[in-house]
Amino acid sequence: MDYGLIGKIEKAKRYAEDRKRFCFNQFDVTFHGDNNDHHVTFNNGAFACDCEFFITHQRCAHTMALENHLLKGMLPEITQA
Repeated sequence: MDYGLIGKIEKAKRYAEDRKRFCFNQFDVTFHGDNNDHHVTFNNGAFACDCEFFITHQRCAHTMALENHLLKGMLPEITQA
């Protein structure tokens, strides 16, 4: 194997272990919920989800799973509307 590539693989692993290196600015996700799939987006510091609960409460289990667990510490500060 190419020694330069070995170094890059090791560096990539170190980067991945340091979650503070990442800050997601926007993304588009299909969330496979218990009953249905949901379309979740994050753009300009704001989440959006197509589920009924999000429409009335501006947050839901899908967005909270991403914000508070999966991507914790990797999103810019979110201002609540």
